[in-house]
This record gives sequence, structure tokens and C-alpha cells, in this order.
Amino acid sequence: MLLSEQELLRRQKREELMKLGIDPYPAEEFEVNVTAADIHKNYDNNKLDYKSVTIAGRLMGFRIMGSASFAELQDNTGRIQLYFRRDDLCPDEDKTLYNTVFKKLLDIGDIIGAKGFVFTTQTGEVSIHVQEFKILTKSLRPLPVVKRDDEGNVYDGFTDPELRYRQRYVDLIVNPEVRDIFVKRARIITTMRHYFDSKGWLEVETPVLQSIHGGAAARPFKTHHNALDEDLYLRIATELHLKRLIVGGFDGVYEFGKLFRNEGMDRTHNPEFTTVELYVAYKDYHWMMAMTEQVLEQVALAVNGTTKATFGDKELDFAGPYPRLSITEAIEKFTGVNVEAQDLASLQAQCRAWGMEIDDTMGKGKLIDEIFGEKVEEHIIQPTFIIDHPVEMSPLTKKHRSKAGRVERFELFVNGREIANAYSELNDPIDQRERFEDQLRLKERGDDEAMEMDDDFLRALEYGMPPTAGIGIGIDRLTMLLTNNSSIQEVLFFPQMRAEKKPEMATDADYEAAGVPKVWIPALQKMGLMTIEQLKGANPNKVFNDLGGLRKKLKIEAPMPKKEEVEGWIS
Repeated sequence: MLLSEQELLRRQKREELMKLGIDPYPAEEFEVNVTAADIHKNYDNNKLDYKSVTIAGRLMGFRIMGSASFAELQDNTGRIQLYFRRDDLCPDEDKTLYNTVFKKLLDIGDIIGAKGFVFTTQTGEVSIHVQEFKILTKSLRPLPVVKRDDEGNVYDGFTDPELRYRQRYVDLIVNPEVRDIFVKRARIITTMRHYFDSKGWLEVETPVLQSIHGGAAARPFKTHHNALDEDLYLRIATELHLKRLIVGGFDGVYEFGKLFRNEGMDRTHNPEFTTVELYVAYKDYHWMMAMTEQVLEQVALAVNGTTKATFGDKELDFAGPYPRLSITEAIEKFTGVNVEAQDLASLQAQCRAWGMEIDDTMGKGKLIDEIFGEKVEEHIIQPTFIIDHPVEMSPLTKKHRSKAGRVERFELFVNGREIANAYSELNDPIDQRERFEDQLRLKERGDDEAMEMDDDFLRALEYGMPPTAGIGIGIDRLTMLLTNNSSIQEVLFFPQMRAEKKPEMATDADYEAAGVPKVWIPALQKMGLMTIEQLKGANPNKVFNDLGGLRKKLKIEAPMPKKEEVEGWIS
């Protein structure tokens, strides 16, 4: 393992604490009776309640002075200043706890518990006068330094997305505003769950591992079950199992669940994502549109205190009712082309004139869907229902009661992105079988997103499923909209990333090839320059100055290299 000088130093401090009889990772409970936010909010109005407080958190800064010092502690709710006075902590002659443990063996990032009383400093800052403290966790890695001005604005932060997403635990520590995104995400789910529960609908769980991937047009992840000796798929939707439960007699069921699709990754797609799917018996897609407006209005209010949300330079309003446009009306509105009046050949010619990539296997319904995605989606900013899609693109949807070639389906678009998809669910088992057979023909022509035949689901429909409305809402994309984030990675705690490349430690031969004499290699390693890449990225002046100190510490008898030589190792 490659360790920097700071990491080595912290490990030495850990050992020194243990030699002093201090366990840097104690097992016993540390009971907390207050938080930083509680003190800041309530102390001025009720000072008597804060004469004896116990708090725990992470040290985020020090101002070490003589016999008195300050530190900043961060807990789950925010930060508060701690005041340490040597003679309070060490009333007897032994001052080790302050002079050695506090001043020399504590670091930024360590987690401590503190007992004391709240007071206001001469500069007016509410603080805790610490009378006792206890090390709860010794941090062995230094945190990134995040600099803030007097107004709290960050000007040298932990901002590299690659590092932030890979090390989300560090991101949450040093960028407290990130925590708010995930608090709001949780509030979205809680609000929806409360709304659904209030209607008497049952929250359920359905299998993640499935023998047939269905419920959506998507490429699945495939795995193998050794005990059964059969291939299984990670689910791409929860739809077909939830509709089985409607067949079984539940009038309303919903599931918040992870879905998995083996497709591309970009700012709005992650291979693992979260949706909620809801199915309610004896309803249709018109009812579902009204319900969607109600629940999203409540969610927006719960998250931001208003139905309006700022996204970039736009203001979105989730208060209903939302406009409703058929997919063909939307295309005509934004392109001027009436696609319903055109036959297949003229529609193909129109697509080619727009420079769209199409092929001869695409029917009219598929072309309409492609045109909508290419020419219309980006223009739909305010919440809008796009309804009545082509039957070819909706194999699980009931045919429209009055429009031939269409189905009773809507997609909810906001800011150019789909965040919900809903149907009057197809419950005719004969029609459903024919739709699955159409999907199999697409699969034979090379469409790897086409659905499989699900005989068990067809068997369930043959027992009879009542008229049902169903919807799927993308939790990740909704969170993006309500927290003003344009990247899905910002609203996932641990987004999917490529495997981390581990640096390989340089050999003596590697250092020597870079021009470093063998005698100086241990000194460079002591500085934490364990790879040639780290060496090449080092500051020549700092390396030269540090060599002087390490020459004496490591008892290197060779004369100091010239500054120009050190610059040669690095350049």
C-alpha cells in the first residue's frame, strides 16, 4: 500500500495514543444529548438548558494557542466551535491530555466526543467550553483542504467529479451542501409513500432476479444461478410482477425499487436507477394524469416549500393541471409537420431530409417515436403530458378507445426529459399474446431491447385482471429537477464508475531511470513520492527543501544534490 508522509505520520500518532493507554477506536457507547444545529437555534432563547451538553463529531479545524485553543466540530447537523482550556482539561499537575494528546496527536478529520457548557465568546460566537473530551475515532487519511472566505464561499474545494463520486464519503464530509441533495431525495420518496399509503395502496417487493426480462424495452444484465443451473436477469422493470398482484386481488400496489439496464451511461442515465411503479385497479390513464399532478405538487411543496423549482436559468412549476398533447400534436406544434397525414414512404423521406438515422425496418409508429425524440423533447420545459402513442411502441398498453393505431398511454416530460410513463394497462390476454409475438419478431430482426414472451404473465391475465392504470416515475430524474442538478451522478450516493486504477509503486530502477541516485530514493519515498507519476507532479522547490531535512533524519551521508539536479528528476 502506498502511504503519503501524512498517512505515515497519522499511523505513528495512532501508535503513540495506544502507548498512552488511549484506545483510538473505543467500543463503548458515547451518549450525545445535543447537536450543533440545536445549539445555534435555541441557545440564545433558553441558556439554562445548555449548562451541561455532550456532543460528538468530526474535527474540521484548529487554532492551537498556548494554554487555550479553539477547534471546529462538525456533526450531522452542522458545525460549532469548541473551546479548550488546559487547566480545565488537566486540573492536576499532569498536563498530558492537553499538551500531548490534544495539541500533538489530534488531527483534522478525527472524531471526538466532548462534554461541557455552551457560552458566547467575546466576538459573539456561540461555542462549547469543553471540560472533557474523548477520542472516538482516529482518522488515518487527511481530508482535502476546502478553503472558504468570510462569507462561507468555497474558492478551493474538493470539486473533481471523478474523486467526489468515487469517494462520496469524503464529499459528504467536506461539502456539507451535498448532504442536502440526499435529504431532499429522501423527502421525495417519503412524501410519495405517505400519499400512496393514505389512499390505502400497499407497498410491496418483487423479485430482482428474474428468469424473463420484461416490462420495458431495454437490454438486461445477465447472470447465472449455479444451484438452479440457469441464466437469470436483473429486472429492467417491476411492472409484470406488480400486475400479477392486481390479478391476485389487491386494488392498489406500489414499489420503490432499483432497476438495471445494460445500456449507455451519461449525465441522465446510470445502469442502476430507482423508480416507483404504482398500479391501481378500476382506473384509466386519464385518472392517472390527475393523480400524478396531485402527488408531484405535494412532492415539490415538501422538498422546496413551493410548487416552483429553479433548474439552471428556468423556473419549473409543478402545480397542476399540466398541458396534454398527443404525440402527433406535439410533433406538429414544434416542427410544423402533420405526421398523421403522411404515409410510411413520405415519413421516411422527411426523416432523411432532417438528417435522422433511420432504417427500413422502422414502421410508421417507430418513426413517429424517433421524430419526437429528435425534434420535440428538448422544447418541452414545463410539466407536460404527451399522450396517445403509436401501438407499435407500447406492447403492454390498452388500445385507444377511439383512435385507431394509438394506445392509452402518457409520458410526463419536464425540461426536455421523460420522468414518468403510464398506461391504461392491457388486460386482454389474447391481445397481449399477439403483442408479445410482435416483440419476438422484432427480436429475430436484431432488436436486443425487444421483450421476451412471458407465458406465466399471460396465464395470470387469463385468470382476469381488472381494468387498471399503472405508472412508473423516475426518482433520480425527479430529484435532479427539484435540486437543480443537471447530472444524475449528483443525486446518486454511489454512481456507477469505471474500476479505479491503482498506482504501481516505482522500483529502484524506475527512480534511477528518472535520474535519481539510489541513495536518495528512500527520502523521496518518505515524502510520499511512491510512483514516477507522483514524482513528476511534485514541486521541485519543496522536494529540494524536504531533502535537506530528511538527509539528517535518515542519516544520509551523501552530499546534498544541487537544486538543478532535483529539477532534472522532476522535469
